[in-house]
Amino acid sequence: MGTWLTHGGEGGSEEAVSRTCRAFDSGVNLFDTANVYPEGNEGQAEIVLGRALAQLPREEYVVATKVYAPVGPGVLRRGLSRKHVLEEVNNSLRRLNLDYIDVYQCHRFDPDSPLEETVAVMHDLTVSGKIIYWGVSEWDGKQVDEVMDLCRERNWNSPISNQLHYSLLWRQHEIADISACDRQGLGVVAFASLAHGVLTGKYASGRMVPEGSRAAGDGRWMFDRYFKMDLLNAVQHFKDFAGSCGLTASQLALKWCLGRDAVTTAVIGASTQSQLDSNIAVSDLEVSPEVIERAGELLDGVRLT
Repeated sequence: MGTWLTHGGEGGSEEAVSRTCRAFDSGVNLFDTANVYPEGNEGQAEIVLGRALAQLPREEYVVATKVYAPVGPGVLRRGLSRKHVLEEVNNSLRRLNLDYIDVYQCHRFDPDSPLEETVAVMHDLTVSGKIIYWGVSEWDGKQVDEVMDLCRERNWNSPISNQLHYSLLWRQHEIADISACDRQGLGVVAFASLAHGVLTGKYASGRMVPEGSRAAGDGRWMFDRYFKMDLLNAVQHFKDFAGSCGLTASQLALKWCLGRDAVTTAVIGASTQSQLDSNIAVSDLEVSPEVIERAGELLDGVRLT
């Protein structure tokens, strides 16, 4: 379960806490956040998530957060330098109200910090017990190979996962980046697997943007990226096909993503309880390989490059 848009933003924090606990009761055991979520109210997502996690048995869930993005002005308040990482891990622990973080992720690759320095501090944090594992996010295949080689050379704790933008409409990572994760033994945590809501089929061609949707808010970039007539028409055909199979479009999109061999898990977001319940139900759905293959074919011609 993700927290980017739902924990600490304009939505009520009480509802976010309730949905988090409901997700746990329904079988979700990984909760993903970051020290800069949500945009414009940085750090609040960790605080709200921490309030929910305080109600759950610590030994039965995994919490993952991130470091890299700017948290203030100046070069010392961003990136993956030893100083910034140590400052931010303590801030995240305080906001989450936890003794340790299960998976601490490098939110992006930092070309301005020596890789050796970043890996050394992540290794030290695992040895100290402040984090159990560490991972990366949106690192390309070359960067994954480089960091794994360095960890083997120094006998340092290596990253266990790479969080990648991946969906039926966004598959640029497949050849080089996901293949590197598979070769190096990193789990792939897919995010934006519903293409920021586009794959739910809610944005029908020629119709008004639904009130309260992502595109109705800060979604100008969504129009530039996704709101193309051929793409939206294809998504409507995809939605109809999902319905003919007894599925919602979002369920089929998530099932396709989770069915990829290299994908370990997918981060879901939900602004309502019904969305959450529908997405969680995907885990128990039986969908034939033929349906999954057809789902990919329906959108193959409009996926973004």
